[in-house]
Amino acid sequence: MSVNQKRYTISQKRVFLLFILSLICISCFMTLNLKGNISYILMHRTWIVLTMILVAFAASTSTLLFQTVTNNRILTPSIMGYESLFVLIQTVVIFFIDTQGIPYIGIIGKFVFESLLLILFSLFLYRGLFTKLKQNLHLVLLIGIILGTLFRSFSNLLQRLMTPTEFAVLQSRIFATFTRAEPVLIIFSLIIASVIGVFLWKMRFRFDVLALGRDNAINLGIDYQKSVTIILLLVSVLVAISTALVGPFTFLGLLIANLAYSISGSSQHRYLLPTAFLLGIIFLVGGQMFLERVLNMVGALSIVIEFIGGSLFIFLLLKKVPM
Repeated sequence: MSVNQKRYTISQKRVFLLFILSLICISCFMTLNLKGNISYILMHRTWIVLTMILVAFAASTSTLLFQTVTNNRILTPSIMGYESLFVLIQTVVIFFIDTQGIPYIGIIGKFVFESLLLILFSLFLYRGLFTKLKQNLHLVLLIGIILGTLFRSFSNLLQRLMTPTEFAVLQSRIFATFTRAEPVLIIFSLIIASVIGVFLWKMRFRFDVLALGRDNAINLGIDYQKSVTIILLLVSVLVAISTALVGPFTFLGLLIANLAYSISGSSQHRYLLPTAFLLGIIFLVGGQMFLERVLNMVGALSIVIEFIGGSLFIFLLLKKVPM
């Protein structure tokens, strides 16, 4: 057996072990402390698990592919101002319209409206990365941070002018949680994510070529501009539906993507994508189970993940900056 074959076998075994571990986490989450109205509790936990699986897939896939096309393991879609725009949208809707939002468009209509705004923003920002800015990653990152600051400042201004009731409703919407999503939205999002997942899995070998850089990808016969445009569009959709469904998770993708690079033992996306996805499930389901069943909800999972992911981001940033 060659060295490459041994490496691939190891990567396959690691993916399989992560799959088993994720199933254990899901099984424990569904069955621990199961008492009372069992059918209702099982249904409630099922929707939560499905939401976590969706968020894990969206965060891991979007971050890995975004890092692939930008050739940078620090950049993530969430750092580029997504969450700030989501908060601004919620703030504007509550401040200028009503705490109930736009009732006549319905739940799915509101979800699609928020997702489309996030997608348009990402296309405006990411498309410039490969056209007007000529792949200047630092400039794109700077623009994303500036726009995020602008969105946050405007949101803070409107929040100071809100009534206490409006502000309380806003806080419940912009705080990331897995219990808020309606079942119809979860099913709708899962259908979209499944279609995107199948399409991206068929492109998995093309991602390996794109990871070599623009010039190498073109020399190897890849239509670079078309491929990057498709990837960024699908990344935008994944981040948009995840953010609109559960709220902002800024550093989740960064955390599981960088762990996937280390754990998978391979740079090929046929191993990186499932590794990151399974790590996301383990982090979310296992973390939520630990907080609920062991610590009796003394903290929020989103806060823990943001703290760990933010610390990793600072570490990676300092590691790349010469001292």
